[in-house]
Amino acid sequence: MRNLLTPGRIAIVLFFVVAALLPFFVDARGHLLRVAAMVLLFAAVAQSWNIVGGLANQISLGHAAFFGIGAYTSTLLYLNLGITPWLGMFAGGVLAMVAAALLSLPTFRLKGHYFALATLAFAEVMRVIANSWAGLTGGPVGLTVPFAGSQPWLFAFRSVASYYWIILALLLAICLVFHLMATGAIGYRLRAVRENEQAAEVAGVDTFRVKLIASMVSAGLTAVCGTVFAQFTFFFDPDSIFSLSGISVRMAMIAIIGGLGTLGGPIVGALFLIPLEEYANAQLSSQIAGLSQFVFGVILVAAILIQPRGLMAFWPKRNATSTTQPSGDKE
Repeated sequence: MRNLLTPGRIAIVLFFVVAALLPFFVDARGHLLRVAAMVLLFAAVAQSWNIVGGLANQISLGHAAFFGIGAYTSTLLYLNLGITPWLGMFAGGVLAMVAAALLSLPTFRLKGHYFALATLAFAEVMRVIANSWAGLTGGPVGLTVPFAGSQPWLFAFRSVASYYWIILALLLAICLVFHLMATGAIGYRLRAVRENEQAAEVAGVDTFRVKLIASMVSAGLTAVCGTVFAQFTFFFDPDSIFSLSGISVRMAMIAIIGGLGTLGGPIVGALFLIPLEEYANAQLSSQIAGLSQFVFGVILVAAILIQPRGLMAFWPKRNATSTTQPSGDKE
């Protein structure tokens, strides 16, 4: 019981409790709650990426492809066939898992930056296809999700608070998946791959299989986040949803800034980066073109230089909610 109630886990539980109560203390239709919802959504996306990028150290720069697959699949099924996005998100998740499996066949032979560049190329191919296939995807014009009033079955709500709680539940579910994988047998095998893949193979670990499982789970969860993003924002286009800077780098940076391979890292990273980005855009965009992005980038570089292991490294090691320690050790 003592090992279950570590300070790190208590902090995460308190975060979810406070987050669940937030809509009762702020304007349910206001900008602040929308920003809070985006913080939770990108924490969920980063946690999905953390499965493959943190546990297995497979730095993917193409996860925007899976995010876009989820957004486009659920939206197109809804617009063309009237299928509710609640079902469309599972179709998008399955399609993303299949795409991840097919992508894994050639890319798992690559290491380091070659793997990152290969995944980046995949996302770029998806962006080109979405821009070119205007008859299906709407092309550069993008897709607009029609507002259907308050119809929960169609994933449509008038109140931002409803979307907020759904996103919070999604983040909780993805965190549970990450925790179960990290503390289970596959988590130990993935960490063995991360430390030394050749040594892991010698020890009997089927490295391709464990990386494939992590990649498929990560892709499926990322696609589900893409569906929720589409329903929450009501509009997206290929250049915004498949772009390197818009989605892929952002989810990776959130996990890295927060603490790669840790349960709390993506949450801490999202709490730091998303409000910072919003503030920089609101305060500096109107002054000098590009100033907000320049200041934002400088702060990111400074954060990485000050603590390369992420903000979670400031948490005392014996109390940190990290997946790098055996499950029986103190966190």
